[in-house]
Amino acid sequence: MQIVKGKPIYSTTILGLRYNDCVAMGGDGQITLENTILKSTAQKIRKLYNGRVLAGFSGGAADAMALLERFEQKLQEHGGSIRRAAAELAKDWRTDKYLRYLEAFLGVMDAENSFIISGKGDLIEPDDGIIALGSGGPYALAAAKAIIMMKPKNMNASDIIRTALAITSTICIYTNDKITILEL
Repeated sequence: MQIVKGKPIYSTTILGLRYNDCVAMGGDGQITLENTILKSTAQKIRKLYNGRVLAGFSGGAADAMALLERFEQKLQEHGGSIRRAAAELAKDWRTDKYLRYLEAFLGVMDAENSFIISGKGDLIEPDDGIIALGSGGPYALAAAKAIIMMKPKNMNASDIIRTALAITSTICIYTNDKITILEL
């Protein structure tokens, strides 16, 4: 569960990581409104900036789409630098009267960087480069780390994400097994 402005958000699961020279991000397809599943096949991850950046979102869908669009503008302004684009978006999120009411989280990755931009305008660069968002984020993160600790030689980042999200879908009621994965 993630909390934005004091309210819990029960949402989705997004997981992104690098492993064996593969960069990938995946997400489930479930859209939930309170205790009702509205859609099972949503696409919550995107390729941006000519396929060089992966972005995933959780939280309010309309809010996330607005932030994703703003992030894409920042990428263009900063020549594809996700570090600069993420920092500028986080700054805007804290100060802009419209943005500060949006309730969503963004995870963004390129070949070298990973960032989580929170609903409070925080910019987080995970120590291990693994991005995990949404209600199922902690489960997916734990599953991915357990798999990575086993140092599987026959798996790449997409395989690890697929397995971790499948495990998460058996635990988190806000996560389903309709998994989408994109690679750089």
